[in-house]
Parts: sequence; C-alpha cells; structure tokens
Amino acid sequence: MEPGNPTQIDAIAAVGLTKYFGEGEARMTAVNAVNFVAHFGEMLFIVGPSGSGKTTFLSMISGILRPDAGTVRVKGGDIWAMSKDELADFRLNTIGFVFQDYHLFPRLTTAENIAIPLILKQHDWNDSIAQAKKYLEVVGLKGRGDILPVKLSGGEQQRVAIARAIVGGPEILILDEPTASLDGDTGKMIIAFVKEKILNAQRCILIVTHDARINEYADRIVHMEDGRITASDQGTQ
Repeated sequence: MEPGNPTQIDAIAAVGLTKYFGEGEARMTAVNAVNFVAHFGEMLFIVGPSGSGKTTFLSMISGILRPDAGTVRVKGGDIWAMSKDELADFRLNTIGFVFQDYHLFPRLTTAENIAIPLILKQHDWNDSIAQAKKYLEVVGLKGRGDILPVKLSGGEQQRVAIARAIVGGPEILILDEPTASLDGDTGKMIIAFVKEKILNAQRCILIVTHDARINEYADRIVHMEDGRITASDQGTQ
C-alpha cells in the first residue's frame, strides 16, 4: 500500500513503521517498513498468520508500543511526538479497544463495566452509570445493567465490551479477534451489528481476525506476513 499524505479523511497514516525485538544476532524484525492508511467511515480487517506482526503493528498505531523507525499520524498529528501524558490522553479519548476475551470485571455489573472509561475521565459516578445504561440500549441489552457478566452469553458479553469501548466516543475502534470465542452465527451477528450500528462517518474500525467467515463485512482487508503488508483487498459488500 502506498503511504498517503494525511488529509481530513485519514484516520491513521503510518509511513515506514518498523519495530525490532532482541539485540545482535538474536534481533528479529517484527514489523518491517510498513506504510498504511485507514479512513474514517471504514471497517478494515487486518489478517495474517500468527507471528506476522499484526499485534505489534496495532500496538504502534494505537500509542502503546514505540516504533524503532517510521511515523504514525492520527488525524494528521504525529502521536509519537507526544509527551507521556499526551499519549495517555490520546489512548483514553481517541482509541477504543475490544479484547478477544472481553476483559470484563466479574464482580462489577454490566453497567459498571461500561462506565469504567467515564470514571477514568473523572465523570460523576451516577452520571456515568446512567450513560452506561444508555449504551446498553445501543448494543441491544436494555435493562441488563444491574446483572453480573457471568449471567450473560458470550455474544452478550462481547456486546458489553463493545459498549465499554465506545461509551467515551473514541474515533478509532480496535477489535482483537472479536469472534474467536463465539460460534459462527453469533460471530457474524456481532460483526454485522458493529458495521450497522457502531461504524459511522466519524469513526474508523480496525478488526484483527483469523475468521474468514466474517470477511464479507469488511470494506477493505489488509494482509500481513513476516512483518510486512503483502496485499490490500476491497471487501465484498
């Protein structure tokens, strides 16, 4: 993929992104001079075998892992030129994560789990819970705010995780293997729901997946292998 000049519609623009691990003869290249552009309003899948560099790449474009070379611009701004505090604010306010295993707190209710990003932003507790319950409605779980995650199915827990990721209004949403713990029908339902209800013109969604059954929902599929982007395909929808 050719590097793009960041414009108003570029959510992310990475140029020459490179990361090494180890030293001397043991040094290996996890991500090798990757150029990448993602746009607002786009659901983009990143696919590739285990060890292809997907997680390392995502960690660099989301402000978690500093690259050894290259730049990452989000909405035109170089995130790795930010201070430590600015990076923390960036991750809290701009990026939303949905983890493969949900990472819900078992002793918190669903509403309390969803409210966590708002509490971290020092919002009022009661207002945060009320907002969380509104987002439960968004993900189709109205009235389920006072129960514990253990009472929910896998698909319902995934929806709670999505609600938690979007409650703070992030512009970039990253889902890590969102269907790995779900059966085929439930996985397709979750991805179709995300595309229909969560994706909008002001949001970019990146999904890391090995699940070819959901490829039909991608606007674009980026293939990674041996630390490089090897192909970029338009989705089938």
